[in-house]
Amino acid sequence: MIRMTEPSKITGVPDHQPAAGGIAARARASVGPKYLSGLNPEQREAVETLDGPVLVLAGAGTGKTRVLTTRIAHILSQGRARPAEILSVTFTNKAAREMKHRLGQMLGHAVEGMPWLGTFHSIGGRILRVHAELAQLKSNFTVLDVDDQVRLLKQLLQAENIDDKRWPARMLAGLIDGWKNRGLMPSQVPSGEAAMFANGKGGKLYASYQERLKILNAADFGDLLLENIRIFREHPDILRQYQQRFKFILVDEYQDTNVAQYLWLRLLSQAPSSTSPRVRGEVASRSDAGEGDSPSTALLETAPYPSPLPVKDEEREQKGPTKNICCVGDDDQSIYGWRGAEVDNILRFEHDFPGAKVIRLERNYRSTGHILAAASHLIAHNEGRLGKTLRTEDQDGEKVTVTGSWDSEEEARGIGEEIEQLQRQGEKLDEIAILVRASYQMREFEDRFVTLGLPYRVIGGPRFYERAEIRDALAYLRVINSPADDLAFERIVNTPKRGLGDATVQMLHDHARKRRIPLFEAARAVVETDELKPKARGSLRDLITQFDRWRAQREVTAHTDLAQIVLDESGYTEMWQKDRSADAAGRLENLKELVRSMEEFENLQGFLEHISLVMDRDGGAEDDAVSLMTLHSAKGLEFDNVFLPGWEEGLFPSQRTLDEQGRAGLEEERRLGHVGLTRARRRAKIYFATNRRIHGTWSTTIPSRFLDELPAANVEITESKGGSAWGGTGGYGASRFDDMEAFGSSYSTPGWQRAQANRNRGGQGGRGGFEEEAASFSSASSSPDFGSFSSRRRGPLTIEGELVAKSTGTTSEFSLEDRVFHQKFGYGRVTKIDGNKLTIAFDKAGEKKVVDSFVQRA
Repeated sequence: MIRMTEPSKITGVPDHQPAAGGIAARARASVGPKYLSGLNPEQREAVETLDGPVLVLAGAGTGKTRVLTTRIAHILSQGRARPAEILSVTFTNKAAREMKHRLGQMLGHAVEGMPWLGTFHSIGGRILRVHAELAQLKSNFTVLDVDDQVRLLKQLLQAENIDDKRWPARMLAGLIDGWKNRGLMPSQVPSGEAAMFANGKGGKLYASYQERLKILNAADFGDLLLENIRIFREHPDILRQYQQRFKFILVDEYQDTNVAQYLWLRLLSQAPSSTSPRVRGEVASRSDAGEGDSPSTALLETAPYPSPLPVKDEEREQKGPTKNICCVGDDDQSIYGWRGAEVDNILRFEHDFPGAKVIRLERNYRSTGHILAAASHLIAHNEGRLGKTLRTEDQDGEKVTVTGSWDSEEEARGIGEEIEQLQRQGEKLDEIAILVRASYQMREFEDRFVTLGLPYRVIGGPRFYERAEIRDALAYLRVINSPADDLAFERIVNTPKRGLGDATVQMLHDHARKRRIPLFEAARAVVETDELKPKARGSLRDLITQFDRWRAQREVTAHTDLAQIVLDESGYTEMWQKDRSADAAGRLENLKELVRSMEEFENLQGFLEHISLVMDRDGGAEDDAVSLMTLHSAKGLEFDNVFLPGWEEGLFPSQRTLDEQGRAGLEEERRLGHVGLTRARRRAKIYFATNRRIHGTWSTTIPSRFLDELPAANVEITESKGGSAWGGTGGYGASRFDDMEAFGSSYSTPGWQRAQANRNRGGQGGRGGFEEEAASFSSASSSPDFGSFSSRRRGPLTIEGELVAKSTGTTSEFSLEDRVFHQKFGYGRVTKIDGNKLTIAFDKAGEKKVVDSFVQRA
């Protein structure tokens, strides 16, 4: 049957295409399709240049998505290819859906029959399912997620008797993912890299992992491309089928491709060979590649290499024909090197595809003149770039502002006040964004916004206090503050691992429910019995002892010191120190930031009350809210007003990136700054602090080198609105501690108001109250404790009353010599009673101590 969308071909009659400049071509051009209207000359050139390799260097805000979708529409409307003959690759499903939607709008109907428009992994997965048997899989194979990968790797580590605490499975998963991103099969992993894990066993474990995947009929995301590459190399006839199928190849965000994606594209982008290419092993030597063989042959015989260049120069210099491939990208926005992206792929495009046409889109439709000039001047300091200068026909607008502040707290306060001022001027909060370099910077802003009542949303991750490690740490502090907090105790009873599994927790719940006591008291009762196995009983007893000790220390130890003691003695900090995953370091930084944030409160209860206010906010209820995110998460977004805090040496550029990657890392950090500036449409405001808490210690910081790389003509130096200014005594002006009016009765946060109300009602108030005294705070300005409200500490409160600590305060309903039955130990006789604890002589299990709620009369 003949499909209507794909007309049949008449055997022996070649396809006809209108001759360039001929009557048919000129007549078709005169029709003037509507989708070409509104394009500037550079965009139109990128759309209409269909033959041969094309690189579209699309700067920020230059309309690259429109160019890509219009190019597809042009190919289809000109009859150059059918929908199924176009391979269009994106990085996200969202981008693929947007392209299909735009194409439907351009062509006046829904786009049908474009099966090859999608992400690298979705298209690679589709090809792999067709040829699954060549990868020792079945077509219904399962794609494992990260959690499944880690579970499988843990099994392999146990089989090899490898300590998974010293060599975590998550670390091995990261290494394997990195090898697959570089197109390396187990046999191709360099021995030096294999030695990085488990004393040289990394390569063997990688091979075992791949074998296990085949047995389970499963693949991970890396396999979706890696197996494609292997099949294409070992089966040239299959590669030729896809080369013949795809008449046009289009790639979005080419600067973000890794080595495996590059190799996959290179194989498909070669024109099909007239003769069958030879597979590896059928040539005399590698040096012959490219001299007499087809382009695809050389690539088939070439193994990827771990260097930044996946193939050697002689293997890149192919002289054979290439397909009509169009790659759209921006070398100045390559910011994902940490996850395997190779900016060199786009820098060497002309070398990889001789005769390629490079079209620069430099007309920006987003930002004002001053913002573009600043961003262009900054990125011009990079050496590894193809070069382009963004321009706009819009007005110059406001200059980029640079503001210095005394510390990070003042930085957050100043930005908060600027946002409030913009709001009073009619600006929508949706059009305001704060872009930080590190996620731990967000905490300061989140606290400030709660104080001001400003709605906000965190893009690309949870809010600071909603992060798993912060919730865990807070749970420990909540149990210290309130032993009856069952939810907090249940969260950390086995975090870090103590051998207290679900069965133990369920037993505690059952006992607590029957006796109507808190979970913590149920645990205290159960450890005095034989209900638990000795190891679990010992772990639980140690935990209860620790909490008792911490609760006693609370009265004589600063709450910030207590928090650090708890994190250290509980083993929670050590747990993350031993974790080799990529985000472990960030989690440790967040824990340090949490301890630092407690300095602003007089005691633990006051801090936890503040947290309850933060956590009580509905993150999705506000329609109009400030956006808070990292610079990496901001890629592809735009806002009228963008704040860029933390432009200091060591933070931005990141010292870790500089130490690990040297000049390449510095250039990627600079590209990150370029991305941050070009997110702004009307206003870009840069901040830096002179003092910042780093690794738990206050440090005097140096303004980022990137500030000196901005053009003076487009930048304005402004004074901080956060309470301190440059100039004045010592060059820093008055300290924010000199004016303490804000700390008096006019202080209006909800937590403060509740504390004062409680104090007025109860006289002395509770531990969460704040002292409102007429003491002079100006003398405290010399204190090194910049983050605290007061340098004085309140002594422990004396609570008059009777302390009762006998069992659970209840009397057992059982009597001596009663015959009872226990589900685990069987029948027995009560020999001793202590409150609700029974000593029972069991017929078979011997004498055991149990809680009376676990037995019944026989």
